Amino acid sequence: MGLCSDRWITRMAREHGMIEPFEDRQVREGVISYGVSSYGYDMRVAREFKIFTNVLSSIVDPKAFDPKSFVEFEGDVCIVPPNSFALARSVEYFRIPRNVLTLTVGKSTYARCGIITNVTPFEPEWEGYVTLEISNTTPLPAKIYANEGIAQVVFFTGDEPPEVSYGDKKGKYQGQHGVTLPRI
Repeated sequence: MGLCSDRWITRMAREHGMIEPFEDRQVREGVISYGVSSYGYDMRVAREFKIFTNVLSSIVDPKAFDPKSFVEFEGDVCIVPPNSFALARSVEYFRIPRNVLTLTVGKSTYARCGIITNVTPFEPEWEGYVTLEISNTTPLPAKIYANEGIAQVVFFTGDEPPEVSYGDKKGKYQGQHGVTLPRI
């Protein structure tokens, strides 16, 4: 399994539509950086958010998640309440090749402020907008800036293609658009 470089990421984005829209350089001036980097791609967070609220005193159940536990918000800056989280989506649409798996890590700019971004791996032949889970671990409200960097995607190529890909098994999050809540 090999770690993929900026050359590979750029080629796959341009020739195979792996990342759309694709930024072929790091954009840094006055923003939290995004775009291709040496061994990854810093994706952006879009303007649509679902902010968790506990006004109904619900139980969080991944098998029966209550959509009323979220307040929908669209804007350039999302305020995540203290010790809470928001769901969001990426600006970029990803199409992962059959022999590739990704891992995603949060941006250090946010991590140093107690803001953690969690994303599960993009499996071989998964495609869609990424649903991001953004946790505010601090006792204070936290700002998230839309259309700026939120997390870095790192691409790994396998020694051989898998026998069954995410696309083959018609995974439940295949082709997702918008912020997607848990599904069973």
